[in-house]
Amino acid sequence: MRAIAFVFFFSVAASAQSPKTFEVASIKPSKPGLQPNSNFPLGPGDVYTSNGGLFSATNQPAWIYISFAYKMNGNQLQSLMPQLPTWASTDQFDIQARASGNPGKDDMRMMMRALLADRFKFTIHDETRQVPVLAMVLIKPGTLGPQLWVHPKDAPCSTENVPGPNVLHTPAGDLPKLCNGIYPMPPNERGHLRFAGRNVTIGFIGDTMSAGVGLGRPMIDQTGLATVDFILEFTPPARSSQPPSPDAEPPLEFQDALRTQLGIKLVSQKGPMNTMIVDHIEKPSAN
Repeated sequence: MRAIAFVFFFSVAASAQSPKTFEVASIKPSKPGLQPNSNFPLGPGDVYTSNGGLFSATNQPAWIYISFAYKMNGNQLQSLMPQLPTWASTDQFDIQARASGNPGKDDMRMMMRALLADRFKFTIHDETRQVPVLAMVLIKPGTLGPQLWVHPKDAPCSTENVPGPNVLHTPAGDLPKLCNGIYPMPPNERGHLRFAGRNVTIGFIGDTMSAGVGLGRPMIDQTGLATVDFILEFTPPARSSQPPSPDAEPPLEFQDALRTQLGIKLVSQKGPMNTMIVDHIEKPSAN
């Protein structure tokens, strides 16, 4: 399953209004050797580059366009991928599309939904099911860990992608300048992963990381917190399972990092999860 670990609720009910659509759109199989690219991030975060209505992406599989259109997170992607045909992961497509005006990222998502329905004959619906989950709760109610902070309401918080490093140096450690997303940061220890985010929910952290930390269940938010800033560093699961060298530091397991750095523990229980059901998909029609 490509790129699901650490990439990241939607309704597909019919609207009384006509769906937003691109004015023109081209879908072509990618040429061999091209690198995956897009003119703005296609993940579930809000970071966006204003571009005058242009959507441009190359060498991307169909599931990437689907996840972008429906703002899917890691948990939702785990349920989506087994339902898709093999070609939706292995075949790469270039999409060039143009919309009138200067639409925002959510507008682009809605137009991609319409394009998928038109050219891929893609239909999907959602169901809420009770499934085994890991509830994220504060170890001590009202007490946050040393690397978790309530996001200041008056703090500048841009989602407009601009040139330059996405790093904000703070006394607590490096945070991303951009808000509403989770970003990799240089780790303090070799072999660790370090992630940080500003103005995100605990649920978004859980959704994004569930697929990559190997715990076998989705994580859901039961902390009662609004939006937060955080820094989290841990050893990736693949390294945790390898025999350590004699001079290696012991692995910093994800759950231990969650407890000591964010003040959050995981509690096994059953909870409601939004599950995506694919009704139909076809290879795109020729231009």
